[in-house]
Amino acid sequence: MPLYQPQAQPQAQPHAQPPQKMSWLTSPHLGFGLGLRTEHYHPILDTKPKVDWFEVLSENYMVPGGKPLYFLDKIRENYPVVMHGVSLSIGSTTPFDQAYLKELKALADRIEPAWISDHLCWTGVHGQNMHDLLPLPYTEETAKHVAERVKIVQDFLGRRILLENVSSYASYVDSTMTEWEFITEIANAADCLLLLDVNNIYVSSFNHQFDAKTFIDGVPANRIQQIHLAGHHNHGDYIIDTHDAPVIESVWQLYEYAIYQFGAVSTMIERDDNIPELAVLVQELEIARSVACKAIAMRSAEQVP
Repeated sequence: MPLYQPQAQPQAQPHAQPPQKMSWLTSPHLGFGLGLRTEHYHPILDTKPKVDWFEVLSENYMVPGGKPLYFLDKIRENYPVVMHGVSLSIGSTTPFDQAYLKELKALADRIEPAWISDHLCWTGVHGQNMHDLLPLPYTEETAKHVAERVKIVQDFLGRRILLENVSSYASYVDSTMTEWEFITEIANAADCLLLLDVNNIYVSSFNHQFDAKTFIDGVPANRIQQIHLAGHHNHGDYIIDTHDAPVIESVWQLYEYAIYQFGAVSTMIERDDNIPELAVLVQELEIARSVACKAIAMRSAEQVP
């Protein structure tokens, strides 16, 4: 398994972090987490792995009972959790599904997540779900529309939400700004927070030929609540975000750059297919800790007068 091996550097403690200027974030730094998957329910409860928190897919637990909620409640006793959705369709022009919002809020009230996130995209119109995270045109009109919808959701839930940048494979001729300018416009107008998917930045930068570091430099550091890392499939002239493989070295390097720019940010690894044993993902999570510690140590050293 190809794993990124950071060069030897003076190491900070695993959770060391520079002074924060992010007082409006919804929660302090949680550390390093994994996506909660059914294959790992029993290993988590039996071994209590070195994982700081888990991210749950909201829609998998928006049910009145059953096995998923049983195990989530048990795991919640030992670990903080956050909720991550795929069906909010924040960019759609279709009115929100009120039943969905009520179920989302009920789950949040039950498990008390540190925060709730979903994707900056649209997933369908007129009740037709495309089962994909579709990109938006990057225009002032769209940004204003999305910001107003974010406010509606935040008012309903009684909390800020996080929006995640999606990987994309097509663009709109009507776009008048970059993706990072678009994201910043929405976050500032809606007063919401951001889930920065570093792998998605890498994928989109390859597909659309922009500088991934420019994206990171262009988003507001004081709104970055969480980071996603994942694997993808490179087809030569385009990349597909698949979440079925380890994080590659180039994404680790981009993650190091992001932590150097932002400071400590709660980070998790996503794996949705070809899921290995829990111990394998815990090992990969240790790489994230090491890379983050290196970046934070460098950041802290440069902040010393």
